[in-house]
Amino acid sequence: MKILKRFYSYLIRFWFSAQMAWHGILAKPLRSALTILGVTIGVASVVSLMGIGEGARQSVVRQFESLGSNVIVIKALQPNVEFLSEEAEELVERVEGINLATPVVQSKANMKWRRARGTVDLLGVNEQFPDVRDHKLLTGQFFSKFHVELRSPVAVLGYNIGAGLLDGRDPVGKTFTLDNTTYRILGVLEPKGTGQGENIDDKILIPYTSAQRIAEKKTVEEIWAKADSAQEADLAVVQLGRIFRRKLGLDQSAPTPVLNENQIDVAGEASAEAEKMAVVKEEMAAATEGYSVPEQQASGLPTGQDLLTITSLNQLVDEADKANRIMTLLLGGIAAVSLLVGGLGIMNIMLVAVTERTGEIGLRRALGAKQADLLVQFLLEALYLSGMGAIVGVAVAIWGMNVFSNYGFESVISLQAVEIACGVALGSGLLFGVYPAITASSVPPVEALRR
Repeated sequence: MKILKRFYSYLIRFWFSAQMAWHGILAKPLRSALTILGVTIGVASVVSLMGIGEGARQSVVRQFESLGSNVIVIKALQPNVEFLSEEAEELVERVEGINLATPVVQSKANMKWRRARGTVDLLGVNEQFPDVRDHKLLTGQFFSKFHVELRSPVAVLGYNIGAGLLDGRDPVGKTFTLDNTTYRILGVLEPKGTGQGENIDDKILIPYTSAQRIAEKKTVEEIWAKADSAQEADLAVVQLGRIFRRKLGLDQSAPTPVLNENQIDVAGEASAEAEKMAVVKEEMAAATEGYSVPEQQASGLPTGQDLLTITSLNQLVDEADKANRIMTLLLGGIAAVSLLVGGLGIMNIMLVAVTERTGEIGLRRALGAKQADLLVQFLLEALYLSGMGAIVGVAVAIWGMNVFSNYGFESVISLQAVEIACGVALGSGLLFGVYPAITASSVPPVEALRR
């Protein structure tokens, strides 16, 4: 019973202190509003900037992920080192972990559809493209190996082109003309979105053999390969680096590693796994950079000119993700300075309030208010100011990001950013309110009444 009475007494005293704190804020509305504004600016800056940074990060990551998972891109940077189409099949046989590969020819052609004319982007690939780039068909089917071998005039359309031909109706089975050759539409790819998948929605896919005829070339400038897993993709990049160094004469002594099933089983052991990953770490950087021509092997190319690049898209995703996360944290850190300024504003206002309300403090002490009551009152005033600033700041940030999104930029309302900003705001209000609260509660009643 005594415990309940004591608890009830504490509750009444707390409620009275809370009311006094609220009246203290309302007594100086302009000063309180300016203090809240300082916290609002800090919270809005943190939430909005971190939201914009997170939106940029997700956009970049989605762009890379739209190219497919565990994809390795081998790209020739000089015409002298372009690849034969047969090399794609050879890489599947020679490099353990790579199970799919397609030669790639990128070109342009004049398209004629009924009375419409225009230039379109062509992508020449083989029948394995949907599996290599994880891109399904919306309707129809993809061309087969026989279409590739026979240079058949067939095509699969990107979503935007397919949807635009017949105003959204299925164009499968229709024909159009590319450079005076009639092509039959076999299917339409699923949409990737604006800017995704290297703008695949605005391209026409045809057999690479047909694309070679349009481009008037017998080689291909790129090979896209698909690995079984992310780890296999990293190992494959290293193996591909050795293969092409040897092929280009850049490293005559480097053997071309081919892992068999027994080696893969051994790789599961801790020692062999550590050795393999050590090789990856040592050679990944060299394997993914452009191979430069030594002076004695320039072969008509400028000295130091990059010949080709071997890139794991998984690595690009990870690097882009890390870079954007760092950028988001930096933006949040810069904006957090505003929260610090807002906290100092709370401290300044509370110190002024203590000075102005010394008589009130002395009167309350003389009427029986304890030191703890005054401490709670001034701490609650600081928390009220910071809490209202946090609420308004979040609302302003959400409004600002919606306006930002209306102009075509991507932003994300991050719950984590809201929690961090509000937590820092309340924490700063509490922290910077401690000293004024202690100052107010420490004034002797007689001295306070004398002032």
